[in-house]
Amino acid sequence: MNRNANSQTKRRPPEWWLTLPSFGWMTLFFLVPSALIFLIAFRPALPNGGIDDGWSLAAVKSLFDPSYPLVIWRTIWLSFLCTALCLGIGVPVAYYIARLRPNKRRWVLLLIILPFWSNFLIRILAWQTLLHSEGPVKQLLEFLRIMDPQTTLLYNVWVVLTVLVYTELPFAILPIYAAAEKFDFGLLDAARDLGATQFRAFWTVFLPGIKRGLLTALLVVLIPAFGTYAITDLVGGTQAEMIGNVIARRVLSDKNYPQASALSAALCLVILTPMLIALFTQRQNQRKQDKNGGAAK
Repeated sequence: MNRNANSQTKRRPPEWWLTLPSFGWMTLFFLVPSALIFLIAFRPALPNGGIDDGWSLAAVKSLFDPSYPLVIWRTIWLSFLCTALCLGIGVPVAYYIARLRPNKRRWVLLLIILPFWSNFLIRILAWQTLLHSEGPVKQLLEFLRIMDPQTTLLYNVWVVLTVLVYTELPFAILPIYAAAEKFDFGLLDAARDLGATQFRAFWTVFLPGIKRGLLTALLVVLIPAFGTYAITDLVGGTQAEMIGNVIARRVLSDKNYPQASALSAALCLVILTPMLIALFTQRQNQRKQDKNGGAAK
C-alpha cells in the first residue's frame, strides 16, 4: 500500500503546473499590458499624434495640470459613493434572496441577470431617453409641478451616479448572494436567543460571515466605476467628466498616447495602493494571531 501511494505521489505533476495556465493568462493579458502602459508614460509624444523615440517626463509632468485634480476627485468620490450604495442595496437584497425558497429564488435571480441580456450602451441610451427634456420622467415631473420646464435632468453628477449604481448593482448582488447562500442562518436564531436584537445579529453575525462576498462585490464594483467613461459621456456631459473621459479623449481625439498612459498609470496606482495596504495589514494581523495562538499553546 505504501509503495502504491508513493508511486502515485511521484506521478502527480508539481503544484506549479496546475497554476501555470492561470499565471500565463494573467501575465499575458494583465502584467504585460500594465507594464507597457507604465513604459509608454515615459515616452515623448509626436506633435501629430503617436509615440516618439527616446524618453521623457513630459507626460508625467502633465499630471499636475490644474484641471486634473478636480476630475480625479470627482472620479474618486463618485466611484466610492457608487460602491457604498451598491453594497448598501446589495446586502439586504442578497439576504432576502438567500432566504427564499429555491423555486422563487431562481426567478428573482433571473430578474437581476435580465439586464445583461441587452447591450451596455443600449441601457445607457435608455436612461438618456427616459431623462430627456421630452422624456416621460421629465414630462411627469412637469405635470406634477415638481420641476420647472427650464430644469434638465441630464448632464450632472447625480444622473451619472444613478446610472452607475444601476449598471453596477447586479455585480454587487451576485457575489454577496453567493456568500449568503452558504451562510448558516441558524446562527442568527442562536444570536437572538442569546439576547441580541435582530439588527445586532445581522450586523455582528451575518455581515462577518459573508465578508468574502462583500470584498468581492467591493472590488468588482469599485474598479470598473473608476474607469467608466461611456456613462459620463452619454448622460453626464462636461460637468460630470471623470478620469476615464480624459483618457479616452487623449487616445481617440488627441492621439497623445504617453499622456493617456500616464493618466492610466496614475489611476492604476490609485486603485492598487489601498488594496496593497489592506492586504499587507491583513497579513500582519494574521501573523500576530498565529504568534499569539502558538504562544497560547
